[in-house]
Amino acid sequence: MAQNLFAPVVKVGDSVVTGYELAQRTRMLEILNAPGDPAELAEKQLIEDRLKLAEAARFGITVSPEDLAAGKEEFAARANLSADEFTAALAQAGVAEESFDAFVRSGIAWRQLVRGRYGRLVTIDQQDIDRALTTAPNGEAVRVLISEIFIPTPPGREAEAQALAEQISQIGTLEGFADAARRYSAAPSGRAGGRVNWMPLADLPANLRGVILGLKPGQVSRPLPIPGALALFQLRAIEEGGYKPYEVVAMDYAAYYIAGGRSEEALRRAAEIKSRVDQCDDLYGIAQGQPPSVLDRGRKTVGEIPQDVAYELAKLDKNEVSTGLTRSNGQTLVFLMLCDRETQLAAEVDEQAVQTELQNQQIDGFANQLLARLKAETRIVRY
Repeated sequence: MAQNLFAPVVKVGDSVVTGYELAQRTRMLEILNAPGDPAELAEKQLIEDRLKLAEAARFGITVSPEDLAAGKEEFAARANLSADEFTAALAQAGVAEESFDAFVRSGIAWRQLVRGRYGRLVTIDQQDIDRALTTAPNGEAVRVLISEIFIPTPPGREAEAQALAEQISQIGTLEGFADAARRYSAAPSGRAGGRVNWMPLADLPANLRGVILGLKPGQVSRPLPIPGALALFQLRAIEEGGYKPYEVVAMDYAAYYIAGGRSEEALRRAAEIKSRVDQCDDLYGIAQGQPPSVLDRGRKTVGEIPQDVAYELAKLDKNEVSTGLTRSNGQTLVFLMLCDRETQLAAEVDEQAVQTELQNQQIDGFANQLLARLKAETRIVRY
């Protein structure tokens, strides 16, 4: 057994990865709740570790005991633990301190290599910082990929809807949630298994952001009451991108109300209107001659917008339309159109933080290119 445990499973150039190392890294990734398949990710990381360490050694880079200790403290701090506490927790779960050391050491060596090799090639001036601060706010630091289910709560059937929503909230797979969306969701996205496209986290209502960030990929939120329905959200993926110092402070939108709820006639009317309008102002012509109550148009701060409306607007670009909402217990269809988003610079912008982020982005680009080249040039054999 010992021979099998320490037998090589991958050879990377002149170096090998043993079964023991693979098992240790896999276990550590499981403890850290890393997304994806832990075994596949562990093998990928260990191959890259060998490439990084070999390239660092080629340039005479070694990791001192002091640097390793500092790196372990830095990593453990992400879990609000000291290095000793984190190491003890890993050991209790079956991960040796040497395995943790190896994980940290390769990262430190690689960071020293790429900064020493490419840092002098990166220059960020004030113009670059100003450009980053004044870029159109479509790029976002965090994007989320979610699925949604809206369970109607007609009068007298609230308890039934709550019981169904509680049952759905226990689903732990993407396939199970998608099936439930197709069967039970009143939203148009139900036909697509509840799937919603990538959206910036900052565009979501503030209280929903906390709910989404509290989920792990695959997890489902508790039922959230909104007008006429209970909403459930499943996090499918989360992605962190570049620095964005903007926040959405207000929305200009229009809501045109169509009698008939989600009936074929009402949806047909909505499709006809959609084909005739290019911007929000066009809806004034649609509503001409009708009671003023059929069209709401105006600017509201984020805090003034109803939660379900804010969520639908988060999915839209300027002049896009949603027909996902109803009013009057489902008897009125809402033709919702985003006219504009009003954003402002975050209250306190640290230009030094922006400069550092831009530098890191450029250095990461060089580092990724180098790692890809090392993979292409190195013979990697799996046993």
